Amino acid sequence: MFQDLDVRYDNAFRHDEPAEDSVALIRRGDGILAALRDGQMCLPCFGQLSPAARALNWRYAFTLGQTAYFLADAEDLSSIPDGFSVISSKDYRSMGPKEAVFAAAVSESLHRWYGANRFCGRCGKPMIDSEAERARVCPDCGLTVYPKICPAVIVAVTDGDRLLLTKYQGRAFKRHALVAGFAEIGEPIEDTVRREVFEETGLRVKNLRFYKSQPWVFTDSLLFGFRCELDGSDKVTIQQSELSEAEWYRRDEIPGDYSNISLTGEMIELFRRGQDN
Repeated sequence: MFQDLDVRYDNAFRHDEPAEDSVALIRRGDGILAALRDGQMCLPCFGQLSPAARALNWRYAFTLGQTAYFLADAEDLSSIPDGFSVISSKDYRSMGPKEAVFAAAVSESLHRWYGANRFCGRCGKPMIDSEAERARVCPDCGLTVYPKICPAVIVAVTDGDRLLLTKYQGRAFKRHALVAGFAEIGEPIEDTVRREVFEETGLRVKNLRFYKSQPWVFTDSLLFGFRCELDGSDKVTIQQSELSEAEWYRRDEIPGDYSNISLTGEMIELFRRGQDN
């Protein structure tokens, strides 16, 4: 999965200033400023930036290994440094190296959150950064807002030697996937599994087993991977507003068109190999 790194990720909040060798996460829309070299994404260091870029509003984001990463919004930056371009999220998520892709994805989520919380949702006054933690605070009414993280489930529904694979309806992602959905307020995550499977496919499941989680920051989500078994009829009734396809596949029939950076892809691949127990 894309967050499986060879270096430690440290996201503890602190007030730091960029050093010359700090990595600059410069966001513009859904893209990030980077150079492409032999299909690899290279993020700029602070020391490579122009005076105008160095003057942007920089926030400490996190540290990977021994390297600090800082985030800035470049919507008002008039020029892009030579050798760099703005690479969109849909493009960089399939690139390498892993550290750069992970950093870009996390910065995308943070950038989206900062941009969505410029003004207080309760009184409408401008928000400011908290001095004590990663949060946005309204100095007028005191509302505090934290980064958006949405809990969701990824569900491998099995029936003996068969796995249920789906395809989303109306989305750019056209590959095979597993049943997925977001938790509702007040709902235990296990109930989310049962509800989403039934809503999307009409199937009932039993013997839920938690497998692994994944921060899917592309959509501000925290994914909970579950395996479960069919309980009753195997007749699939598709929720057409969510899915375009939902079919049973035996291990040796599973098509290879699934993600190689996601929890979904890992769970499908383990089932295909017979390593899902």
